Amino acid sequence: MAHPTELDALYALLVAAAVTALLTPLTMRLAQRLGMIDEPRERGLSERPTPLLGGLAIFGGVLVAALCFLPAGYAEEPHLWSGVLLGAAIITVVGALDDRYDLHPLLKLAGQILAAVVVVHFGVGVKSIVLPFFGHIALPNAGVTDGGPLLTVVGLVVMMNVVNFSDGVDGLAAGVCAIIAATMAVIAFDLGRPQPGVLAALTAGAALGFLIYNFPPAKSFMGDCGANLLGLLMGVIAVEAAVKTAAVVSFVLPLILLAVPFMDTTFVVLKRLKYRQPVYRPDSEHFHHRMARIGFSSRRTIAYLYAWTLMLAGLALGSSPIATTRATTTPAGRS
Repeated sequence: MAHPTELDALYALLVAAAVTALLTPLTMRLAQRLGMIDEPRERGLSERPTPLLGGLAIFGGVLVAALCFLPAGYAEEPHLWSGVLLGAAIITVVGALDDRYDLHPLLKLAGQILAAVVVVHFGVGVKSIVLPFFGHIALPNAGVTDGGPLLTVVGLVVMMNVVNFSDGVDGLAAGVCAIIAATMAVIAFDLGRPQPGVLAALTAGAALGFLIYNFPPAKSFMGDCGANLLGLLMGVIAVEAAVKTAAVVSFVLPLILLAVPFMDTTFVVLKRLKYRQPVYRPDSEHFHHRMARIGFSSRRTIAYLYAWTLMLAGLALGSSPIATTRATTTPAGRS
């Protein structure tokens, strides 16, 4: 089978966006029928009751687009993308159950670990990394508890929680994930990783399709099912699109792109540890909460966070191996 092209990635983005946008009103009705409504509360920034389960629409968009445009990669990796979709389905169900029944944190963590283990079992994983000054470092990969698979499982679980923690204001998680995934799609094709590039593109499309209903004032929330799903997909994209490659800078690119949500999560977790509070207990110390306290509206808050993410995306694109090669090979006197 032929490798997917940039045009396939564009079509995947558009299909995922369209399917997600069409499914979101259905998930809103389902949430209302099941009583899964997020009520305004002191910690939250929503001003009116809002239906949850938008993550089901995101999963639908991802599933349809992946079935249409990812099979081109099956020739080389026959089970990998099936495993990604299975893991995505598992974490979506776990998140939906959490939205409905408010699962115990340890049970949610178990669901995240299960989804990550399934994805790693089907082939997603870091077998080696290339670090500046250290060169190529091979990681043992004989079993799930070896260095490579274990590191990948931990990374995927961290990514799910990072995105989940950042989902605290209308349009934030969906918009930031769309920017990062679209940037990763470009970088993946530059690095010769077309299948992860298509996955990144369709993830961006699904996030954009949901953003139509999630932009403030939000008509729908993705809930834990959507935040955990996007986190899992972002982790898979980071591993498959960049970290697996032999380029030294590729290990740094996901860190640059994910700087805003990672800094937010790190700050909040460290503060909870400092005051001996449970890490999983929600609070009002995220960036968006602090911006709200100094008088920023929801739209102004996400505008600033979008802008920071876009600047980091530009830095990541400018630091990619292809961009660096083009810059160093441009003849003198030409711009």
